[in-house]
Amino acid sequence: MTKQTPLAEILRPSNIDEFLGQRLITDPDSSVYNLIKSGKLFSMILWGPPGCGKTTFARIIAQDLNCVFTELSAVNSGIKDLREITAKANEVLETTGINTLVFIDEIHRYSKTQQDALLPFVEKGIIYLIGATTENPSFQVIPALLSRVQTVILKPLDDENILKIVRKGYSYLMNKYGKAHLDPKVGEFIIRFSGGDARAALNLVENSYFASGKDKNITVALLENLVSKKTIKYGIDEHYDIASAFQKSLRGSDHNAAIYWLAKMISGGEDPRFIARRLIVTASEDVGNADPNALNIALNAYKSVELLGFPEGRIPLAQAVIYIAKAPKSNTAIKAIDKALQDIEINGKSYPTPMHLRDSHYKDAVKYGFGRDYIYSPDNPEIKQDFLPEELKGRKYVD
Repeated sequence: MTKQTPLAEILRPSNIDEFLGQRLITDPDSSVYNLIKSGKLFSMILWGPPGCGKTTFARIIAQDLNCVFTELSAVNSGIKDLREITAKANEVLETTGINTLVFIDEIHRYSKTQQDALLPFVEKGIIYLIGATTENPSFQVIPALLSRVQTVILKPLDDENILKIVRKGYSYLMNKYGKAHLDPKVGEFIIRFSGGDARAALNLVENSYFASGKDKNITVALLENLVSKKTIKYGIDEHYDIASAFQKSLRGSDHNAAIYWLAKMISGGEDPRFIARRLIVTASEDVGNADPNALNIALNAYKSVELLGFPEGRIPLAQAVIYIAKAPKSNTAIKAIDKALQDIEINGKSYPTPMHLRDSHYKDAVKYGFGRDYIYSPDNPEIKQDFLPEELKGRKYVD
């Protein structure tokens, strides 16, 4: 290791007992921990956010189970690389009996064809696979491959473990390069900035140490100068999950939560028109006729963001969010239309238009009997007519 080696690499845990923040893996009662300790090798997909330890965990397994370890990135590798690795793995297995563990980072970036190419080698045990992904494998990994691996979910590190890593980082740097003075609020700032990402935390520890100059005074002001606005992860999972939380908060009349999820979408770079469409849906589905003006507010918010773009568009969106969240709620409209659709499409109650309701605005309509006995309601409001098919007489879709 040299001075140019990143601190996160230097302090990478070398065994399962040093691995922090993932109790599913490190708890002696967990099935994954017991599998590893038993010496049983198995293929898996590690699903978790950046900096939670996916690569580290794969390396620990290879070391503990005495495997040949090969790393690939799905960004810059393909079927040719897979064939070369599996051919070599087969040769090693046949000549030495040693297994090969192939770690594929960002496996969700492999195409279906590339993932298909892994199947026979995983199935026959020529290689054991650890795929790492920040995206939901149920959406990004083909079912045939998912059925042959175990999915292990890793979480962002909690504040306590991030703080342990921060202390370990500063301790290492001070022992190697000299003492430094730490503002008591430095740890709190790094915890907040890193968002559970150990790599981000250690990068900031390292940069702040060497940026502190000769006086080695590490302050929150120094840290603030080193970091830009925190970019949040916003992939396909976040797109759907945050939109779901947003709409449920609106429906639940929690305007504070709705504003928070709106901010998450804006910070993540979400298309403002998508946000506005969610507002339009909610205004009809959940507010409905309890406050018909909510739909106008939502439609105007859509027009506003199209005219303004960002950052100004955030204001009419926030205005509409607060209005719709606080509005009284009625789901009568969606319940009514869905009930009628179920009658027609599922219950088989698709009946022809009654004769008196059919279009009679053309010459031959009278000859066919269309429109006969229809009474013009505005002139005869006292006369009751049937507007449903005879078979559905008395059927209620709106309470």
